[in-house]
Amino acid sequence: MSETVRTQLRVRASELVGRNWLNTGGKSLDLEALRGKIVLLDFWTFCCINCLHVLDELRPLEEKYSDVLVTVGVHSPKFEHEADPVALAAAVERYEIHHPVLDDPELDTWKAYTARAWPTLVVIDPEGYVVAHLSGEGHADGLAVLIPELIAEHEAKGTLHRGSGPYVAPEATSGTLRFPGKALFLPAGRGTAGSGSGEEASDAGSWLVTDTGHHRLVELGTDFQTVLRTYGSGTKGYADGPAAGDDATAQFNEPQGLALLPEDVAAKAGYDVVIADSVNHRLRGLSLADGTATTLAGNGVQRLLETGPARVDEDAAGFTGQLSGHPLEVSLSSPWDVVWSAKLNAVVVAMAGTHQIFSFDPLTGAVAIVAGNGLEGLLDGKAHEAWFAQPSGLAEDADGNIWVADSETSALRKLAIAADATVTVETAVGKGLFDFGFRDGDAAEARLQHPLGVTVLPDGSVAIADTYNGAVRRYDPAGGKVSTLARGLSEPSDVIVDHTQAAGSEPLLVVVEANKHQLVYVPIPKEAQQVDEGASQTQRPKSPVAPGLLELNVRFTAPTGQKLDDRWGDPTQLKISSTPPELLVAGGGTSVGLLRTLELASGIPEGVLHITARAAACDGPEDADGEIPDHAACHLYQQDWGIPVLLTDDGDTELVLDLRGMD
Repeated sequence: MSETVRTQLRVRASELVGRNWLNTGGKSLDLEALRGKIVLLDFWTFCCINCLHVLDELRPLEEKYSDVLVTVGVHSPKFEHEADPVALAAAVERYEIHHPVLDDPELDTWKAYTARAWPTLVVIDPEGYVVAHLSGEGHADGLAVLIPELIAEHEAKGTLHRGSGPYVAPEATSGTLRFPGKALFLPAGRGTAGSGSGEEASDAGSWLVTDTGHHRLVELGTDFQTVLRTYGSGTKGYADGPAAGDDATAQFNEPQGLALLPEDVAAKAGYDVVIADSVNHRLRGLSLADGTATTLAGNGVQRLLETGPARVDEDAAGFTGQLSGHPLEVSLSSPWDVVWSAKLNAVVVAMAGTHQIFSFDPLTGAVAIVAGNGLEGLLDGKAHEAWFAQPSGLAEDADGNIWVADSETSALRKLAIAADATVTVETAVGKGLFDFGFRDGDAAEARLQHPLGVTVLPDGSVAIADTYNGAVRRYDPAGGKVSTLARGLSEPSDVIVDHTQAAGSEPLLVVVEANKHQLVYVPIPKEAQQVDEGASQTQRPKSPVAPGLLELNVRFTAPTGQKLDDRWGDPTQLKISSTPPELLVAGGGTSVGLLRTLELASGIPEGVLHITARAAACDGPEDADGEIPDHAACHLYQQDWGIPVLLTDDGDTELVLDLRGMD
């Protein structure tokens, strides 16, 4: 990102236009008010796991350069619910965003800066000119080079102004719980009642809740008010050790899913509960007897596709996806939910960050990929060919199949597990990345909106925490119908069948109502209400393109101090496909290089181009021969785009995307 890399083209930054500002104490900002600062625009939407990764990548830079750098989050929503200002304010608080946020519900600023993907970063210098346009994750190292360069350049010119930024902290809204994520029922004898801890618990059992916003776990009585025990210090971080009570030193970072191991497995493994410690990119174990937390899998480094040693086997027994290496050396990416699978005899993991389903064996420590090739979208079939999009909720049914809340496709998916452990992926409800809504009826036409939780009801039907619709929905496999069980909830993030009611009582569901920081009971009525508010598509601008040949150019420039790693051939790669498949006549598939000629079919009015770009670059300095030394640290840059296109005779014949472009 040096001056020699940046071109001399000086493009004035567009004004920041939107509905409202958050984290500014009620003040509106414009570029003139930010003149003299280095401004980093972060185009994000709060459903997007990649955007959440970038929030964490930027925190160290924001802290280090707090007197010269102003990050502005430009929230450009994908889903209808994300355009709700109340929901956005809750998300800003939930994810502890400590910079101003522009509410851009009509995507005005998104379009002005030609953003095409979430996340996108744009750097503006102190004089108000755009100097970098970056897509995807993994740009923190490059920004760490660019920012000091801009500081030196503009201090010399006298155009840099040091001092505090415009951020104003909002008032907190939570109580005992803060944005709880998932809940787990602990039968009597497995929680505090059987732990020897001295706390009093009911014979009916208790509820273990991931108190995600407080970075801890809380065990509640069946009244949902009595705190029986807490696990974790409540300070964001990563540490194993004592987790229970006031003397806890163990730390978590936005824990999400919980799975209770069978008693015989727990006795051998030495812990009872598996925790999806999402931002730490780890699986953690919790012993309920002594309140100790341990790390089970994950090295804390976010996994990108094809990083780290992996062996993927396909034989008569099906796809195993076994990952080699010690479980503490394996990279994970935002594990969001976990569930015990009796058929696989392992914990199944919704690996939201790589759009895959993993497994973990508590007795051997083996980590494997169960399903998903890492491409983001909705595609059924064999496990290793299937596509997911941010899987976030898991549940096992009586036949041993695993139901998946696939949030970004607003879909309910199923892992059909055969007796020989062969896995096939099926879709029960949902259509694709940009299709959502609130519609009951036939499953083929029914619509959800970013579901995060799922559970199996006593009759074999499936209840869904339909998060962005604020509802609990029900899918009946026997009749192929979707109905609504409850509405008016505030971002329900999990749903669990209640096990504490007396025989003959009306069955109940326990719902984790994240944005009201509570657990609530919801009855399971005999007949659910019918809802049809229609189906929707993301109102993201469609790119007009002409049928026929389309030249694709993905721009990438290695950061200063890095060089493309060409020791084993071309270090760049494109994967391209389309929805519908017939849209792409030629140019699909995987090959090296960031230039590709596509051929689009005529007679198809619109569709989506799915593009994944990758580039590998390694740190210098180069050796005497100008080669990358063997010990150099290397970095993989990757971005997935789903580009909605509208085919028209006068449309564009070239599509330019920035994996890491410099202006």
